[in-house]
Amino acid sequence: MKYFVTVGGREVVVELEGEHATVDGTSYHSAHLTALPGTPIRHLTLDGGSEVLAVEAAGRGLWAVGFQGERHELEVVDERTRHIRSLTGGGPRAGGPAVLKAPMPGMVMTVAVVEGQHVEAGAALVVLEAMKMENELRAPAAAVVKGVRVKPGQAVEKGQVLVEFEVGA
Repeated sequence: MKYFVTVGGREVVVELEGEHATVDGTSYHSAHLTALPGTPIRHLTLDGGSEVLAVEAAGRGLWAVGFQGERHELEVVDERTRHIRSLTGGGPRAGGPAVLKAPMPGMVMTVAVVEGQHVEAGAALVVLEAMKMENELRAPAAAVVKGVRVKPGQAVEKGQVLVEFEVGA
């Protein structure tokens, strides 16, 4: 599985396959991340090297990681999420798109927002069922909902506008 990790404005590509890991092109034959039960502490070993991390979830795909006495804010996005963002117009979180589009044809199951509502980055907007799987579509950036163009039970096509946002909100 491939992940895109953004830390300090820099993107790092992490690929995991069994015990093998590749981090920004550097290959590790033995990689393990072990949780200390009941704590935010994780023990990371890469080819025999060892580090202790404090890891806390900070929202959908966002993490706060303590490493060598410093706190770092990370965003972790897998390949599938990145692909869906590219289809829905979700770019970097700072700006955000003017619309959320359906990444695939499907049935709207839930609409979690209303016109005029302020949403934070990562907030659930619409649940779309496609091929018997529910896909929760999230806000790529903080914004104000300008309009909701779908309702539960409605069939949608790929690329159809689901939610509109105020530009610059």
